[in-house]
Amino acid sequence: MESLTTILQNARQRAEQNGLPYAGALTPAEAKKVLDLAPSSKLVDVRTRAELELVGRVPGATHIEWAFYPGMVANPDFLSQLNMQVDHEALVMFLCRTGGRSHNAAVVATQAGYTEAFNILEGFEGESTADTKQRGRINGWKAAGLPWTNA
Repeated sequence: MESLTTILQNARQRAEQNGLPYAGALTPAEAKKVLDLAPSSKLVDVRTRAELELVGRVPGATHIEWAFYPGMVANPDFLSQLNMQVDHEALVMFLCRTGGRSHNAAVVATQAGYTEAFNILEGFEGESTADTKQRGRINGWKAAGLPWTNA
């Protein structure tokens, strides 16, 4: 099993190679290993409540909506909610459907002083299939077979 140091080094290299302004970019499997190896780390799911209810959620994740459904109106209190729920010193990983909103959340968190902000690439559902446009089959948290629930 990879060490926490190795996983985070790889994530940092990915961010550097891609010019990302936050600490690193993790695959879903790497993010799960970080949660296992660093119990004080936080996974913040930034999807809408509707997405959590309809698609599923990661057990133990903190939920702070980046935007609200319907209309995907930005959450004006995102940063204050993050500050209330996650310590600035914590290693925090952001998750959304495919990696876009979580990227934005990691950027904002970094700008607010979170030095260990990571994006989870591929998101919870990942890319959609070419034929049926279904998500959760090609990549992402669900396709990787990582723990999730509909509860």
